[in-house]
Amino acid sequence: MAYKIVIEDLQAWHGSKKILNGINLPIHANMVTAIIGPSGCGKTTLLRCLNRMHEVLPSSRIHGRMLFDGSDIYRELSAIDIRRKIGMVFQAPNIFPNMNIFENVAVGLKLNGERNRKNLGEVVEKSLRQTGLWDEVKDRLRQDASGLSSGQLQRLCIGRALAIEPEVLLLDEPCSSLDPIATIRIEELLKELKQRYTVIIVTHNMQQAARVSDYTAFLTEGELIEYGVTPEMFIRPRDRRTENYITGRWGVNNS
Repeated sequence: MAYKIVIEDLQAWHGSKKILNGINLPIHANMVTAIIGPSGCGKTTLLRCLNRMHEVLPSSRIHGRMLFDGSDIYRELSAIDIRRKIGMVFQAPNIFPNMNIFENVAVGLKLNGERNRKNLGEVVEKSLRQTGLWDEVKDRLRQDASGLSSGQLQRLCIGRALAIEPEVLLLDEPCSSLDPIATIRIEELLKELKQRYTVIIVTHNMQQAARVSDYTAFLTEGELIEYGVTPEMFIRPRDRRTENYITGRWGVNNS
């Protein structure tokens, strides 16, 4: 099975603090990979390294290799190119408050130089259809985006990421602030999106990881403890620490 991304001996620092310690992780193409682990274990840093957002932080640095379709993300691809290929959706919906719904989706296209209104309209509609949001907002595209519900805003942000036609979609706890109904909508969306994209999701919700992911990686204290096919990992984890975390007994005999 083809790998979309291969991470080799990834180490990352914030100043003198080491956040990731020798991560080796293959990411399968057109699959959903869940990254799980306790708070502060390096999950978000791993995502930020993948689309080169980590390097914009003061005193940050990395060591190791991250390959995207065989090309080194840091040595052979520019930050602009990789952020077009690898889109990211954050935990809190980060809309642009002074833009309407249409403009919020189209902003990335405009930054990349697209000015044709017809082309913009077609891409905005396609992106919102992919997220299942089109029928809910098509009659109010010129209205303030802040009037949408939390679940709609998160799908709007996913649509904005899809508008620039990435190949990989990173999601950092996209359902953490959503109600159960909105969460189900996002989870159903992820199952559809993997037909066209490679998806990596950070989540603290073990049930969500089990429901939506094909592969799961468990991190703690900056180290990759276990990685494998999700059903096998959740039913027969190889490491006691993985078992303790998945079953909610984290902190009890983690050695």
